[in-house]
Amino acid sequence: MRPESAGEYDDLTETAEFLPPEIGEEELIGLRGGSGLPTGPRSVVPLEEESSSLVSRYLFPTEKFRGEWKKHWIHLLPQFFVGAGATFAFGWLVGWLAKHHYSGIVTVAVLVWLGIMSWVGWRVADWYNDRFVLTNKRLMVINGLVTRTVGMMPLVRVTDMKYQQSPLGRMLNYGTFVVESAGQDQALREVKPLPNPNELYLRIVEEMYEPEAVEARLSRSLEEEEAATGDA
Repeated sequence: MRPESAGEYDDLTETAEFLPPEIGEEELIGLRGGSGLPTGPRSVVPLEEESSSLVSRYLFPTEKFRGEWKKHWIHLLPQFFVGAGATFAFGWLVGWLAKHHYSGIVTVAVLVWLGIMSWVGWRVADWYNDRFVLTNKRLMVINGLVTRTVGMMPLVRVTDMKYQQSPLGRMLNYGTFVVESAGQDQALREVKPLPNPNELYLRIVEEMYEPEAVEARLSRSLEEEEAATGDA
């Protein structure tokens, strides 16, 4: 390189402005404890090696699986209340009907109770088959037990992402994810309620901006497992 070219380069580096990224207070809320102070070092949840049979059918061969999550159990709270309330009402009604010798109506009450409990069981099975999936290429949401819906968003299209936690969500460790993209894919616009939102948020961001760190962590975990197996 000629000296004058090097001098021009030095002038440019001296005048250029390199600003650090700005992180707003709202983005830090999930990383703080109840007192508003940092909670300390990140507790990393181990990465899953393989996807479940439910998810694997939607992944292409060269895609690297990073994790899958069911919705938090709080999602089933209304169904639990309905099932418990129906069981309590059913027991009281059957006792009252038997006392007054209305045996014919007892059969109707049993059928109604079975119908309600079948609905509760279907909702639980539907919850169990719902998945939020992360790979090295995309985010996916798999919904439905009978009618299956699969939504996805490439990581390169994610323009903004955040998670929100209510006071109860912070106590029980769940949150709602809001994902923005250039195409506004409504299937992934809002995903709730997901467990361990802080770890999930950091894992997605890490996959988007530091994929080498993910690969290094996976390699280290594999080496540790092999060493443990060799020692055994």
